[in-house]
Amino acid sequence: SRMEALPPSAAGRAAALATACVRYGRGGPGRALSLRAVTAASAQDIGNVGRKYHLKLVLEDILEKDHTVNCTAEILYHLGNTNAAPDVHFEIEGELKSTDKHDNIFYKRIKSLKEELVAQDIPDSHGNVPLGMEPIRLLAQAAAGYVAWQNSTENTRYELAQIKHVRQAKRSDDYLEFDYMVLLHEFVSQEIIPWQMTVLWHPLHGVKVTQNSRQPKHEEH
Repeated sequence: SRMEALPPSAAGRAAALATACVRYGRGGPGRALSLRAVTAASAQDIGNVGRKYHLKLVLEDILEKDHTVNCTAEILYHLGNTNAAPDVHFEIEGELKSTDKHDNIFYKRIKSLKEELVAQDIPDSHGNVPLGMEPIRLLAQAAAGYVAWQNSTENTRYELAQIKHVRQAKRSDDYLEFDYMVLLHEFVSQEIIPWQMTVLWHPLHGVKVTQNSRQPKHEEH
């Protein structure tokens, strides 16, 4: 099965998925990973299995001025009408900056709240993120990476558009738990899709999405 170069749109969709998976695996309230560039992209058809993409990416952490890392990724999109998520493997060359300090500040701040955190419309209609809510948004972005991974095909591209609302849940253990209702933007169809995500986070253990479900759209009049 020969390698073929990819048109930019297909490469862009696959690169967005790879970035989503890196965000879920390595992201959190103290790390804002975004895709800076796709430096190589090719694909091959693997008989009766699917289509495998090979990518080289440059990622940047926008919280750390001009800190970029190279990343290689392989994505296998399964053939046919399967509900299996694509297989994604990535490797980061070099080191991402440590987020220990950011993470611990955020963790202590949330743990010290007298009432569970509740917030909505992040960012607001003017694109502003309220002070102190950036870690909550970055946590949602990491979690949305999982949703994108589980629901992506070759012909989709999901990005977090907005947190409609978020509510912290009480827990008896050390984890923080947040219940998010987010809006995901699917670039190909231009749909805005409401999605519920329950997200656990701990500075030592990272982000985990324990449940997620697509929600019906409410027609806004």
